[in-house]
Amino acid sequence: MAEWKAKRFWKRADITECDGGWGVSLDGRPLRTPAKAVLLVPTRPLAREIAAEWDAQAEVIDPLSMPFTRSANAAIDKVAPQFAEVAGLIAAYGETDLCCYRAEGPDRLFVQQAEAWDPMLEWARSAIGAALVPTAGIVPVAQPAESLSRLRQRVEREDVFALTALHDLVSLTGSLVLGLAAIEGILPADEIWQMSRIDEAFQESQWGVDETAAAEAEIKRQAFLHAARFHELSRVSPES
Repeated sequence: MAEWKAKRFWKRADITECDGGWGVSLDGRPLRTPAKAVLLVPTRPLAREIAAEWDAQAEVIDPLSMPFTRSANAAIDKVAPQFAEVAGLIAAYGETDLCCYRAEGPDRLFVQQAEAWDPMLEWARSAIGAALVPTAGIVPVAQPAESLSRLRQRVEREDVFALTALHDLVSLTGSLVLGLAAIEGILPADEIWQMSRIDEAFQESQWGVDETAAAEAEIKRQAFLHAARFHELSRVSPES
């Protein structure tokens, strides 16, 4: 039996200003999430991106070609109903943050990690008040309770759209510090992504590139850049 696929049923996608944000309509009917909630986003630029994704659909709808729609759906249907749980999951990455775990050798890798990650840890200390302790090796090191509390408070300040982006930024890198730096715009998103790949880049320099691993890494990189862009669009002034 052939797999059933949803077909395009609308002629035009438009953005609409609503109480509390912006929506998208298909031939005048409000777009809804998979859970049947009205899709409402905080800014016009984000609504425009979503509308453009729907306008770009051919005869058969391809959900994978609509990343902004999928992220907005996730924010509304999944993150909003369990905000505290998602925030706690993200904050827990501070306990084993990538930036704290350094290689025991070789020296060149250790130096590369320190040059990239030490400034990020210093930013977390000065900007958030969260001093984290770096260590060499894979044995877990206990982080200061006060630092973890401050990181959790920082995460909980975000709204559901920012938290949705932050979830992906953190889980893709393994670093709460790098995820927070990305949404703060401390460095360009692609530069932060490369910081999270120091170990992998070093291994490639030693043993060559594995094509399968490289393809998987590129998928993750694109997902990271999308999450950063989703966050950026959700922060733009609603009047823009």
